[in-house]
Amino acid sequence: MTNGRLKPKPISLREANSFVGNFHRHNKPTQGGKFAIGASYDEEIVGVAIVGRPVSATLQDGYTAEVTRLCVHDDAPKNTCSFLYGRCWRIWQQMGGRKMITYTLQEELGSSLRGAGWKIVGEVKPHNRWEGKGGGREWQPIYGQLKFRWEAE
Repeated sequence: MTNGRLKPKPISLREANSFVGNFHRHNKPTQGGKFAIGASYDEEIVGVAIVGRPVSATLQDGYTAEVTRLCVHDDAPKNTCSFLYGRCWRIWQQMGGRKMITYTLQEELGSSLRGAGWKIVGEVKPHNRWEGKGGGREWQPIYGQLKFRWEAE
């Protein structure tokens, strides 16, 4: 990529999910969301973030949102993840939000979250099946791994 600058780009959930489907290492596209944002570099989308309501029902207070997917292209500039996390948090604050959360696998360093000012606030134990009522959620292998919950507030 040539020298350029990361810029935010409004995108639809459909466009963001298409990017996730093509480039995410271990997650599938989301089933919905509140908003999505892209990161462009030299007019090309190099990363996306999808924000929705928290997956955990205990965190669904109307003022908390969750970055449910963050995905960047392998050739994206180094700070693309931090750029997207920071933008998502600022957008949510402008919408009246008070807290934003996301999760990383234990094996992931979380450097981009630290760079955006987020903090680890807890550990989520693995589970082997989705026990939510109403079905609709397809179990994925990452559900069986230890995760960290991060928060911006």
